[in-house]
Amino acid sequence: MYKPLPDSLTIQQSKVNGLGLFAKEGIAQGTNLGTSHLKLGENIIRTPLGGFINHANEANCVKVELRDEAYTKKWSLVALRDIKKGEELTLRYTFYKI
Repeated sequence: MYKPLPDSLTIQQSKVNGLGLFAKEGIAQGTNLGTSHLKLGENIIRTPLGGFINHANEANCVKVELRDEAYTKKWSLVALRDIKKGEELTLRYTFYKI
C-alpha cells in the first residue's frame, strides 16, 4: 500500500524554510527512505518525500537515481549519515536553483 512518508518521518515547522521533514526515530546511515522524485517524459515530479525536504549545503541525505520499467527515471532519498530523532532531513538541491 502507498504511503506518502515512511513511518520514521514527519512534517514539522522548519528553521531552514517553511515546513520540513523530521526524523521521528533514529535513522541509520544508508537507509533508503523511499522515492523522492519521478521523471515522466520531460517533467520531474516531486513526491511528498521530495516536496518537503529542505536544502542544505552540508546535507544529511542524497538523491540516488534508479531506473525501472514504469518510469524513465526515479530518485530515492538515502541517509548519508546517522540521523538523530528530531533532526531535520536535508538535501543538496540539484534540480532547482536556490
